[in-house]
Amino acid sequence: MSSEMDRPEGGLTGSLRRWAGIFAVYLSIPLVLMASGGDFGWWQAWLYSLLIGTAGIGGRLWAEWRHPGLMAERQSIENFRDAKDWDKLLAPLMALSIGYPLVIVAGLDHRYGWSPDFPLWVVLVGFVLIAAGYAFAVWALAENRFFLSVVRIALDRGHVVCDSGPYRIVRHPGYAGNILPLLGIVLALSSLWTLVPAAVALIITVIRTTLEDRTLQAELPGYRAYAARVRYRLFPGIY
Repeated sequence: MSSEMDRPEGGLTGSLRRWAGIFAVYLSIPLVLMASGGDFGWWQAWLYSLLIGTAGIGGRLWAEWRHPGLMAERQSIENFRDAKDWDKLLAPLMALSIGYPLVIVAGLDHRYGWSPDFPLWVVLVGFVLIAAGYAFAVWALAENRFFLSVVRIALDRGHVVCDSGPYRIVRHPGYAGNILPLLGIVLALSSLWTLVPAAVALIITVIRTTLEDRTLQAELPGYRAYAARVRYRLFPGIY
């Protein structure tokens, strides 16, 4: 079945606007971190900026290359209008929670010295978690041509279960990949206080995962059989 996802929307102007927005988001997060920290020589902030910029921008370029039109579909007003009512709140709330609050608190913590310095090996473990999580999330985005930004069962566009790549490991690898960096940022940026927004983001993510999984089992053909094969939603052996 053909899908509108296979056709870019809005022509060149719309495409440029979409990509300008993506670049703005993934450049603004590092800028907010640097501004909050007040230290442009903070090497952890620079390394984190490199990781989130590479994953956020590079990952979306890869996904668009594999599935032309996916970025337009992810930003479609129509999809947001047709999304589940609960996700009209949770989708933007989750998008906000995994980004700006974390870097604002971590930056302020660095500026005012609220947390003690972490050992270098702890900081490096944090960066490994960030890199692994972002890589897993990007893999999920590039693997699933129906990776929308809101929960909507798009049967009218040929929506089918994705069970390849990271979806062979857990049912919601995009969310799983965004959870690992929550702890990673705490460690990499040496900020105990960042545990607070990280915990809030984790709760929002788990709630959204649960509701989305229930929706998929109820409405997407073949998902129940897939869930029987891939038992865990986010982390093998845990949940």
